[in-house]
Amino acid sequence: MNPKESHIQPLISLQRLEVAYGGIRAVRGIDLHVNAGERVCLIGANGAGKSTTLRAITGLVPLVGGAVEYDSRSIAGSPPFDLVRRGLIMVPEGRGIFGQLTIEENLAMGAYTRRDASQIRQDTERVFTLFPRLAERRKQAAGTLSGGEQQMVAMGRAMIARPKLLLLDEPSMGLAPLMVEKVFEVVRTIASEGVTILLIEQNARLALENSDRGYVMESGEIILDGDARDMLNNPKVRAAYLGEVEA
Repeated sequence: MNPKESHIQPLISLQRLEVAYGGIRAVRGIDLHVNAGERVCLIGANGAGKSTTLRAITGLVPLVGGAVEYDSRSIAGSPPFDLVRRGLIMVPEGRGIFGQLTIEENLAMGAYTRRDASQIRQDTERVFTLFPRLAERRKQAAGTLSGGEQQMVAMGRAMIARPKLLLLDEPSMGLAPLMVEKVFEVVRTIASEGVTILLIEQNARLALENSDRGYVMESGEIILDGDARDMLNNPKVRAAYLGEVEA
């Protein structure tokens, strides 16, 4: 941790986190933290353990070692619905939308822990303002949408849950360049409103350009971390993850 941050209490902190599948350790004792209001990315090759890390945070896979603290409290073993109620929201890889439900019905799922009907309506209309394409199709079954439109639904559903910490797992996967820019425009908007973001993204340049700090994960371990701008200029990162050859 940067000495300047030593007095700051992280919103989310992973300490020696370990996760295993069938005896094979997918995550090997990693340390990671995100301070309130930060945008932090976790980059690395496929199979590095990035998505497993997010699934461990949200209680979808059990820990075999280490600790996860959110808002100064241990959340290891907490059921996912309790974490949602506390503002820890994930947009999963593959979007996780309900294909037979309409766009409106999918968005309503983001509000299932809320009871403030008038505010829910306002938040829903704000999603439609940010994603006009969804407003035009609000009664359409989500399963008939393009991949980019489905990603908009997943992002909108997360926003309606009013996240304190938003976990994004590969938001650009499979999207056309214009749609990727729209999704990250909304990510920047959400961050500007004070939401803390932990992002996993295959496009390392895009991830670092939209983050304050970054971590590099390889074979279940964190091998590098630091300021995102410094990492963009790091020759090893440029060669391994940005597709640039070292001079």
